[in-house]
Amino acid sequence: MAARDRDRFSTATRLRLLGEQTAARVYRSQTKRQARRSRLTGRAALLALVLCSLVVALAYPMRQYVSQRAQISDLQRQQTDARKRVEQLRDLKARWQDDAYAEQQIRKRLHYVMPGETGYVVVDPGAARQSRTDLKAAHRPWYTNIWDGVDKSDASDQ
Repeated sequence: MAARDRDRFSTATRLRLLGEQTAARVYRSQTKRQARRSRLTGRAALLALVLCSLVVALAYPMRQYVSQRAQISDLQRQQTDARKRVEQLRDLKARWQDDAYAEQQIRKRLHYVMPGETGYVVVDPGAARQSRTDLKAAHRPWYTNIWDGVDKSDASDQ
């Protein structure tokens, strides 16, 4: 037994035991790291899968939400424009209720004059040149003007 005890305390035996213990510790730490890495990789893959599923599941509703918000803002803008137009029309209606405004517009638009007044219409010389053909057409019979219109439209198609 003394040889065995001596063998147990020899330097070579102690170094061999120390090497085995160190190798066992390194092996255990490597397997733990690998186990941690593989577990982390599995967790990361699962997390990525969940995130992708959420993105896919929420993509269509988010697109719908954004398009509906844009549609709502367009409708609100149209409603505001319509309200402004209604106010303008109410103002115009109120103006037409005034006899002085109605008389002014009738005289301006229809060239009416009051009894005893002389009405003048000033014609632009450039516009008079263009309307000469219209004056010639006014002195012809109506059916001639219709046939001329048909001939002109037929000529423009060719």
